[in-house]
Amino acid sequence: MRFLLATTLSAVVAVQAISLEDVCTPIYVKSKLPSDSVYPGITLDRSFIEASPVYNSTTSGSAIFPTETIDYRNVTLAYSHDGRNDTVKLRFWLPRPDRFERRYLSTEGADYYINQGVQQLPGGIIYGAVSGSTDGGFGSFDTGVDEVLLLANGTLNHQNVYMFGYQAHHELSTIGKSLTRRFFNMTDTDKLYAYYQSCSEGGREGWSQVQRFGDEWDGAVIGAPAIRYSFQMVYHLWANVVEKTLNYFPSQCEIEAIVNQTIQACDGYDGRNDGVVSRSDLCKLHFDLNSTIGERYYCAADGDVPAQNSTISAKAVEVVNTILGGMKDLQGNQVYLSYQPGALFYDAQSTYNTTTGAWGLDINSFGGEYVARFVNLIDADNLSSLDNVTYDTLRDWIQQGWQMYEDSIHTAWPDLTPFHRGGGKILHYHGEQDGSIPTASSVHFYESVRRVMYPGLAYNASNAALGDWYRLFLVPGASHCMNNDLQPNGPFPQTSLATLIRWVKGGLVPVTLNGTVLSGSFEGQEQQICAWPLRPMWYSNGTEMRCEYDQTSLDTWTWDFDAFNMPVY
Repeated sequence: MRFLLATTLSAVVAVQAISLEDVCTPIYVKSKLPSDSVYPGITLDRSFIEASPVYNSTTSGSAIFPTETIDYRNVTLAYSHDGRNDTVKLRFWLPRPDRFERRYLSTEGADYYINQGVQQLPGGIIYGAVSGSTDGGFGSFDTGVDEVLLLANGTLNHQNVYMFGYQAHHELSTIGKSLTRRFFNMTDTDKLYAYYQSCSEGGREGWSQVQRFGDEWDGAVIGAPAIRYSFQMVYHLWANVVEKTLNYFPSQCEIEAIVNQTIQACDGYDGRNDGVVSRSDLCKLHFDLNSTIGERYYCAADGDVPAQNSTISAKAVEVVNTILGGMKDLQGNQVYLSYQPGALFYDAQSTYNTTTGAWGLDINSFGGEYVARFVNLIDADNLSSLDNVTYDTLRDWIQQGWQMYEDSIHTAWPDLTPFHRGGGKILHYHGEQDGSIPTASSVHFYESVRRVMYPGLAYNASNAALGDWYRLFLVPGASHCMNNDLQPNGPFPQTSLATLIRWVKGGLVPVTLNGTVLSGSFEGQEQQICAWPLRPMWYSNGTEMRCEYDQTSLDTWTWDFDAFNMPVY
């Protein structure tokens, strides 16, 4: 499916005589480079330009754009910061001149990477936009910030921290928008629409731009963002420390059995039995995880791991219940939130000892590396052990990282006034069964924005005011930034950028968000996703879905982080 708004007559006149071959040469690109004054403090390398045309490239489709055949030119540029001996590379995919729709799109990264290679770039070309990504100056498009974070043990590379945090993305969009204007011969009065789209770490990077440079964007699609960075990264160790404290390390097979039992039990709480937990809040209220104790599970042998044929233990349920209760310190104060029931959380992985035949600790590498490199400033890709690590230790690591990186990668500034004042629109989504970044993280930030920006309005009025330009959608059954193999009949908002474009340019407010079922027995079906704070409920034997207000259910999404004296946005 393609969504292209009508091209204006002036744009047609500007590009009708230009072919892809004409413009896809280093000489032509060089003639269209922005001046160095477009971003004070940087100098474009005019001797390094790569440009090549690509024809009839068929995208395989993804969670964020449909299958399409596209033509584009692939352009790579480089620049340096004045006074520094560095090189930053930018990659742009530019649409055919007759397909350009006066749009620019920034795409970003995942995990510790500031980009996702070329995975997200087709999403812009499909909608007539120039798509851009950056390597952050880290040495290559395949180099993560963790590899260049330290100059030596104990010495942080602050420049790379700030580049990762927000600076590289701002430079990318500034240069990218200027290049787009010059490349397609736009006049100063021509409107260029600037968009952003990404998920996970890329979602955090999107918020870094909206929060700091809001008036430079028309809209952003932000999925499952890794905001509140220190909280999120240390939280990856929560399951490990719970297992160690309770001295039980369930296999992934046993955890998946508990999750599958949860899905089966909570499937119908939304009024329809389709294998999808659309109402994890009702699951929280009504489902007793202890009821899974004694249920049988089986997993076939896998490598050195023998077949598992057993029943769910009380200790495994205790571990899962403790994890789902959110991170607490030793005094019982709430440190952070947790996943929703039905999520297959990945942090609780354990390792099988072939000698003893027992399952043991497997330290999560995201959390372990964050503490080692970002907090302790030690060049190591994980912690060597969790000896003497308690719930209080996790709290202290969070606070230390929060203080160290609040001005760079924390990314939880709730006052979005410049973005709102500039007319920008945010389409924010999060899978309800995200097992990597808890769904409640997005809810907590949305509510922080609502309270900060509309302190004088009542709840319903403030939600209505915020919904005019910022909408949050919880995707039923969805996993982290994609559809969910355990709940395949759930929808995913594959065409969210098209929805955002309609909202920005046509004023069409997404009262609900369109989702496409990408697998399962409902594959290809279109379903509507409710905007927060409304929740889905099916009627008429599961044929009619309504978005309803349910205060009791909404209360289950509220977390009070009383372990800290500072507000946690």
